[in-house]
Amino acid sequence: DITIQSILDSESNKENESDKFNRVDVFAEISTGELVIIEVQVDNEVDYFQRMAYGTSKAITEYMSAGNAYMNVKKVYSVNIVYFDLGQGNDYVYHGTTEFRGLHNHDILLLSEKQRTAMPHGKVADIFPEYYVLKVNDFNDKAKDSLDEWIYVLKNSVVEDSFKAKGLDKVKEILAYENMNETEKWSYKEYLDNKSNAKSTLFTARLEGKIEGRLEGKIEGKIEGRLEGEQFKAFKIGLKAKSE
Repeated sequence: DITIQSILDSESNKENESDKFNRVDVFAEISTGELVIIEVQVDNEVDYFQRMAYGTSKAITEYMSAGNAYMNVKKVYSVNIVYFDLGQGNDYVYHGTTEFRGLHNHDILLLSEKQRTAMPHGKVADIFPEYYVLKVNDFNDKAKDSLDEWIYVLKNSVVEDSFKAKGLDKVKEILAYENMNETEKWSYKEYLDNKSNAKSTLFTARLEGKIEGRLEGKIEGKIEGRLEGEQFKAFKIGLKAKSE
């Protein structure tokens, strides 16, 4: 489960005039404090891999406060949804991590016991940026799991009734609206406006009813108080007359 804490500035500030902008489509911080970059690219870019590397590097440095210990470097996930033939491969989903393998013994470099105690990471790869490449056009339209369902929707702009992946119910609502013609959109907006007005009117009526009820209660209380006061006065006068 991913909970987005905030949507960050998708176009990072330049440190100087010669610096490049880090343009991304969605830049989010999730509940774990990790950063997620999501880019959608339609046009072919020969240097797109370099762009991915730049994007994660920029994100790390932008959100690393000066003077902070390197322990506070944020983990970055880079999700790249591409509609062109990026690189050469037969799959439609690729996942990349960073690991250090021995040149002689071919073992993978692990965290020491002290490092595992000092930081929340399980392995070295958990520290470095992680990359996902979704080659949408290479998908065969056969959805076998929830990720496939999302890729199907990204490719075809259709949410099938059988799809169960999280978030697709909201996508279905949005697509239903986007597929309306202008007349249908206008009617739907009018329907939503009327619905909002009806709720507002009902809320106002209830609020006014409560206010009126409180006012009536206060007025009745004052009248009763006055009557009781007058009765008490009459009682005192009667006692006085008796004693005389």
